[in-house]
Amino acid sequence: MAQVAQQQPGTGQYVLTLSCPDKQGIVHAVSSYLFLTGCNIVDSQQFGDASSGLYFMRVHFSAEPPVTLEKLRASFAATGDAFRMDWQLHPSAERTRMLLLVSKFGHCLNDLLFRAGSGALPVDVVGVVSNHTDFQELAGSYGVPFHHIPVTADTKAEAEAQLLDLVRTEQVDLVVLARYMQVLSDDLCKALAGRAINIHHSFLPSFKGAKPYHQAHARGVKLIGATAHYVTAQLDEGPIIEQEVVRVSHDVNPEQLVALGRDAECQALARAVKWHAEHRVLLNGSRTVVFT
Repeated sequence: MAQVAQQQPGTGQYVLTLSCPDKQGIVHAVSSYLFLTGCNIVDSQQFGDASSGLYFMRVHFSAEPPVTLEKLRASFAATGDAFRMDWQLHPSAERTRMLLLVSKFGHCLNDLLFRAGSGALPVDVVGVVSNHTDFQELAGSYGVPFHHIPVTADTKAEAEAQLLDLVRTEQVDLVVLARYMQVLSDDLCKALAGRAINIHHSFLPSFKGAKPYHQAHARGVKLIGATAHYVTAQLDEGPIIEQEVVRVSHDVNPEQLVALGRDAECQALARAVKWHAEHRVLLNGSRTVVFT
């Protein structure tokens, strides 16, 4: 089913993303549609996955009046139906409304706030949510509203209801867990499916729990890293968007590992947010297709 964003004034560039059962004629159908509609393809990427039998495509194209988003939506529906496409159409100038969640570690929060404020990310940060008050001043320094929502075992359901209410009120497109150290309930994961990104240490699901870098040091690891992925009910096992690794030697102590790991987390998360906001990430079951 199509999901279509509202067009902003002055935009004439669009991004079409789609996935569907792989068969002959998909590229021809899409390119012919765009040609006959008076559009011009700027960039096109596609991938056919033999294992899933699905075909994925991202097309960036331009259009001049009288072509509008509404007309494109209405006229492309027939093509989408003919190939059983799951498709989305967005103005390329559209900015993602992002809500950041954080607990006691602020490196990813600070990095994303800076990148967003400097224009490096095509996002608008509409708020910061935390179960602590440590980063209220940091959020304020960027002019971003700060929401303190404490979480305990007894108030978890109420806290998640407040969070969802904020997502709806602020029309949030993307929720980012920037080292938010609370496990989301299954219901909340379902409500945010496909629009919540998490970052966790390690580029493999190992060294879980407290002090992961100290665990890694004790095992003498030679590679550390970070994984950015979509949030699912399975903790830290959602579809992976991006990973970053750093090679380390025997003379690196645990504190240095922590510093290197934080840098890796910032880089992996920032790339994942950017690619999601640019509509470059398509879900492929438990995996992703990322057109970079």
